Amino acid sequence: DDMQAGDVRKKIGDDMILGVSAHNVKEALTAEKNGADYIFQTDSDGQTKPEQFDRFWDIREQYDAVIGHRTRREDGRSRAFVEKVVCMMLKMYFGVKVPDANAPFRLMKADVVKKYLYNMEPDFNLPNIMMTTFFVYYGENVKFKPIAFKPREKGTNSINIKKIIKIGCKAQKDFRKFKKKMAEE
Repeated sequence: DDMQAGDVRKKIGDDMILGVSAHNVKEALTAEKNGADYIFQTDSDGQTKPEQFDRFWDIREQYDAVIGHRTRREDGRSRAFVEKVVCMMLKMYFGVKVPDANAPFRLMKADVVKKYLYNMEPDFNLPNIMMTTFFVYYGENVKFKPIAFKPREKGTNSINIKKIIKIGCKAQKDFRKFKKKMAEE
């Protein structure tokens, strides 16, 4: 059985590292509030390789976040194209250059994640993209590490061109709001 981070923290004390897996903003907020030291995120479709985790864990102390970089994608050209467009939009809106904004394989220090989580609504649609943007924009120590990215093994692809356009339009509105807020700081 999975235990809540707060219960685990009580059992192991403050001297041990506690890592928590989070799938969305709400879960990351809960993990951080309950004493997680690290937040790890990966996809649930079997596209990443769990054995790559050790390479991230081994360098965790050197960086605030270690984020996967899908140098070769086996999930279709359309998704790779969308990722390139997203990275281009981040460069235009925020002046950040990232190789992979939405990679679903990342290990992040919870205290650094906390600094930016509260800028997003709990149901925000693109938290990976904005978290990557915040990290780079504000100069956090980030390492983009190549990862393998296989074809989907589980689930069904819920993204189609109509949905991508809808998400893209909403993202532009959100990016404008974030950019305005960031410029005011």
